[in-house]
Amino acid sequence: MTTNYFQDLEFLKQDYTKQPLVPGEYDGCTFEHCNFSNTNLSGIHFMDCRFTDCNLSTAFLGKTAFKNVKFINCKLMGLRFDDCDPFLFEVYFENSSLDLCVFYRCKLKKTIFRNCSLREVDFTEADCSAAFFDHCDLDKSVFTATNLEAANLVTAFHYMIDPESNRLKKARFSLGGLPGLLGKYEIEIEE
Repeated sequence: MTTNYFQDLEFLKQDYTKQPLVPGEYDGCTFEHCNFSNTNLSGIHFMDCRFTDCNLSTAFLGKTAFKNVKFINCKLMGLRFDDCDPFLFEVYFENSSLDLCVFYRCKLKKTIFRNCSLREVDFTEADCSAAFFDHCDLDKSVFTATNLEAANLVTAFHYMIDPESNRLKKARFSLGGLPGLLGKYEIEIEE
C-alpha cells in the first residue's frame, strides 16, 4: 500500500470541510488559516508541523499522529486527543482555545500550554508531569488521578484540583491559586 507523503509544504487558507485533506504523512508542513472543522483526520500523520490560525474544532482524530506539532492561535474545541496515536505524541499550544477537549490518559509530559483557554477539559489519568500551564484558564477542567508532578501552574487560573486524588509532588502554584487546591474543604482564605 502506498502512502502519500508531503514534506515542507505550506497550506494556506484551505477549507477542508469542502475538500478533505489528502490522507498520508505530513512532515515539516505548515497550515495557515485553514478550516478543518468537523473533518475526518483519522490515520493522518503530522510530524514537525505547525498550525497557525486554524480551526480544527470537533475534527475526528482516530489514530491521528501528532509528533512535535505546534498549534498557534487555533480553535481546537471538543477534540478527543485520547483517540490519537499515542506513539511519540508531542504537542505545543499557544493562544489557542481547547475548551471541551479530552486528554484522557494522554502523555503530556513537558507539554506547554501558553495563554490558552482550557475550560471543561478532561485531564483524567493524564500524565501532565512537568507540563507548563502559562496564563491558562482551567475553569471546570477535570483533574482525577492526573500526574501533575513538577507541573507549573503558577499563572494558571480558575482550576479546582484535589490534592488527595492527583499526584502533585513538586508542582508549582501561586498563593492566589490556593482556593483551587483547597476548594473541597470549604475553608475561607483571607489575605
